[in-house]
Amino acid sequence: MKTLLKNVALYRDHQVSEHQNIEIQDDLITGFPAAPSEAAYDQVIDGNDMLATPGFVNTHNHVAMTVFRSYADDMQLMDWLEKKIWPAEAKLTNEIIYAQCMLGIAEMIRGGTTAYADMYDHMDQEAKAVQETGIRACLCRGSIGVGPNAQAGLDENRQLFTDWNGAADGRITVMMGPHAPYTCPPDYLHKFVDMAHELGSEIHIHLSETKGEVENIKKQYGKTPIALMNELGVLDCGCLAAHCVWVDDNDMDIMAQKNVRVAHNPGSNLKLASGIAPVPKMLAKGITVGLGTDGASSNNNLDIFEEMRLATLIHKADTLNPLAISAATAVDMLTEQGAKCLGYKNIGKLESGYKADITLIDREGLHWYPKNNTLSLFVYAGNSFDVDTVLVNGKVLLRHKEFTTIDIEKVKSEAERTKNKLFSML
Repeated sequence: MKTLLKNVALYRDHQVSEHQNIEIQDDLITGFPAAPSEAAYDQVIDGNDMLATPGFVNTHNHVAMTVFRSYADDMQLMDWLEKKIWPAEAKLTNEIIYAQCMLGIAEMIRGGTTAYADMYDHMDQEAKAVQETGIRACLCRGSIGVGPNAQAGLDENRQLFTDWNGAADGRITVMMGPHAPYTCPPDYLHKFVDMAHELGSEIHIHLSETKGEVENIKKQYGKTPIALMNELGVLDCGCLAAHCVWVDDNDMDIMAQKNVRVAHNPGSNLKLASGIAPVPKMLAKGITVGLGTDGASSNNNLDIFEEMRLATLIHKADTLNPLAISAATAVDMLTEQGAKCLGYKNIGKLESGYKADITLIDREGLHWYPKNNTLSLFVYAGNSFDVDTVLVNGKVLLRHKEFTTIDIEKVKSEAERTKNKLFSML
């Protein structure tokens, strides 16, 4: 299948060039012809007045938690988890997880996301949803070592890797998913480290999300969560660390040395009153930082576009430095750096030989005028409803804002039905 995206504004090498063309052969970008013959292509997509970017990458999520959207708002993290979320999660079933994953994936595709990382339960059901919808995902089974299902978490992570790593034409990869230091004691984390080395997998874990977490870990182990993970070998496996809000200079030096990649979730951190991560300092130390939404329950949406804008505005205000995170840096975090966070080496850029994961953004809205600076408009004025077309592996998943792989009315109906089923059991 040979595809041409014609006459787009091309975001490449951190710059935008107008009136460009992108050639795709099957699942790969193969070139940028100056004067292509449309007759040579099986499919031609007109990108007039559209910005073509690498597909957006959501680096941290709990997709099936869409079922808890607006269920327990305006609470601090531990109260929210212990009093509301964990008791409800104990009632989740395969049917509920699958339906809610279909909803969350549809929401992400509609907003331009082509790849995401997720940590949750019943992950075989999420993998099925990924396979059917065409999106790309890095999955892990979130595991808690202090409860009765500790061994099941280890076993299900292994099974998920065995069954799904590299599946769906390579669109699914699998990491190990110990939840966090405050739910996973050192002996449990050692088992994950051993399994990660055995399988050749990496680790996705929540680290230093709240001030209270860091204080408690220090009191219990005499060191910060980052230092503890370093001592236990978690950071030697290749580590995607979610949040990292409360990290000090020594933590960040360790993170830079061990190539820890950070999933920054500004919306969730604000809503749950967790704090503001020192992202400008991380970037200055050479730490890879991508953007995540966290679950819809903790952020109320899976709109990574919104997280990009939040990241710039929060850190400008927090540091009183208008260049703390520039528009160009935010776009890089959304695309190339996000891809690096998930361990991808062939997405995140529009280059020959890279996977054809591409988002086309309509620039005809009033908020895109006057057209002074495209990147600035993209970050500060654009929104997810501007997304027109989404491709993953060269396959069109959204065209003119309509889904091609998803029956969206069925998805909404099933999401509502399974939500009602869950809450009838509480």
